[in-house]
Amino acid sequence: MSVLVRVWVPGGLPVELVTDSAREPMARDSVDPDYVELRVPSGTDYRIAVGGRDPYPDPRSAWQPEGVHGPSRAFDVSAHRWSDSGWQGVSALGAPQYELHIGTFTPEGTLDAAIERLDHLAALGIEMLELMPVHASPGERGWSYDGVGLYAVEHAYGGPEALQRFVDAAHARGLGVCLDVVHNHLGPSGNYLSQFGPYFTDRHMTPWGEGLDFDGPGSRPVRDFVVDHVLRWFRDFHIDALRLDAVHEIQDDSEYHILAELADRTAELAEELGRPLSLIAESDLNDVRMITPTAEGGLGMNAQWADDVHHAFHAYLTGESFGYYGDFAQPGVLTHVLERVFLHEGGLSTFRGKGWGAPVPEGTDRRRFVVFTQNHDQVGNRALGDRPESRLEPGTVAAGTALLLLAPFTPMLFQGQEWGTSSPFLFFTDHGPDIAPYIAEGRRAEFAGHGWDRIYGEEPEVPDPQAESTFLASKLPWEELRSAEARRMLAWYRDLLALRKDVFGDGATHQSVTCTESEGWVRFERGPVTVVAAPFEQSARVPLAGSPGTGAAATDSGQGRHAATHTSPDHGEVVLEWGGVVVEDGKAVLPPHSVAVLRR
Repeated sequence: MSVLVRVWVPGGLPVELVTDSAREPMARDSVDPDYVELRVPSGTDYRIAVGGRDPYPDPRSAWQPEGVHGPSRAFDVSAHRWSDSGWQGVSALGAPQYELHIGTFTPEGTLDAAIERLDHLAALGIEMLELMPVHASPGERGWSYDGVGLYAVEHAYGGPEALQRFVDAAHARGLGVCLDVVHNHLGPSGNYLSQFGPYFTDRHMTPWGEGLDFDGPGSRPVRDFVVDHVLRWFRDFHIDALRLDAVHEIQDDSEYHILAELADRTAELAEELGRPLSLIAESDLNDVRMITPTAEGGLGMNAQWADDVHHAFHAYLTGESFGYYGDFAQPGVLTHVLERVFLHEGGLSTFRGKGWGAPVPEGTDRRRFVVFTQNHDQVGNRALGDRPESRLEPGTVAAGTALLLLAPFTPMLFQGQEWGTSSPFLFFTDHGPDIAPYIAEGRRAEFAGHGWDRIYGEEPEVPDPQAESTFLASKLPWEELRSAEARRMLAWYRDLLALRKDVFGDGATHQSVTCTESEGWVRFERGPVTVVAAPFEQSARVPLAGSPGTGAAATDSGQGRHAATHTSPDHGEVVLEWGGVVVEDGKAVLPPHSVAVLRR
């Protein structure tokens, strides 16, 4: 089979496709002469040379088998024989998500190896897998947010064929796949876009340098580069959702923002394919315009990450109050975000030093907010990549988990969280010698003065992101599941997700919640479900809804999590518990580090 290589090269210079054995002229498109094209056999390794200069990889390369500086390989996306013809798709709204990094999720670090773990995730109750970026990046290990081959699938993970196999296998198990993509910048090593055309502009500066030009004269091809990039994952790889990284750094002053265009084009393709396609934004703006339909003047994202909810959970459960956790460590913040989503609703953000955000309008679908107590950023951007579980009691973790998974938002777990792993997830890179010396130095400078000694007892030695040992330390230790403690926590997550699905379905109903915090305890009510927790060292007697009732003491089922059925119709029956909770006279009696879930 042949593959069409088509590249935007304005200016009229001659363009050649270069292989080891030949330099072949590429023809200008008769309709749009700023594009050149040439058909080559699938599997051909090639580069592209403009105006007789050095050849570079194809900006739309699907495969970089020798890395981001090497030749591109022509890939026939139609060669895979899909087995998911009956796949109806899955909407991101309300579907429990699971974020994973292919390189550390398994010992092998490949997409094919990850397929062997899909049954574990399906049994857990996950409905959508979110893959951290898989596009081609420097070296063979890294987070891939410094990617440069946006259309390519990382060769170390198995390349584009492996991604198609992974998605096919996920669909066979009823799992949707969300892919994390980056449009706010490209990495510093292997970024050759400017060798072909004016992709960037100094009118818009980002934390990583010049931004992509989405709004200048002649910017249509740059917009098409990103629009086509989004649509190809849905069309050619059967992806179900995309998570768009740090969209607040995508700068576009045009009347038709690039995000709105992506939303409209994705909706059109979803109609054509007959299955839901979702765009999930990572946004720091606390502005519901992000998830407001384009027809109503919004940017049209289906959902967005809600960092305020994470920060409130983290500050509440860990007691940390440094940096951006300062505002979230105040009493009542957990209640506020569970009921209202954003803490910063236009008032002062002390971390930013200015007013921030706006309230979420009443009636906004809470499933449009993706929430978590861990993710790659919030764990990996700590000095030692440590997870809350490394310092929290299991009962404290269990309490936070119950609140997270039974809230009306779309919940997301991070790899290994489901069994309470305390293994780190660190920041790691694999840049060449031209950039490597600056990585560790920059990391140390970034963390200087953060007050990590308040957590670790002393200022930590930040692991070198370039060291292979940093990457290997981040590998998920599946052998932990042999322990009774890990299996107990895994059962807790599985049972909570099953209860969530049984009671709330896709989560469209029972979106209003009531939360009450007091000294050492919290009570959360949503529809027929009540969660009562004493996450800390104090015991508590927590009044339940309705009039006092009587009930039998909770019993340990062997997992330490189930309870005997209670008969009071007012406050419901205890269906899940951790830590020996009992109900007496309409009150939940909670030992330290305990939680119970009641269902009416």
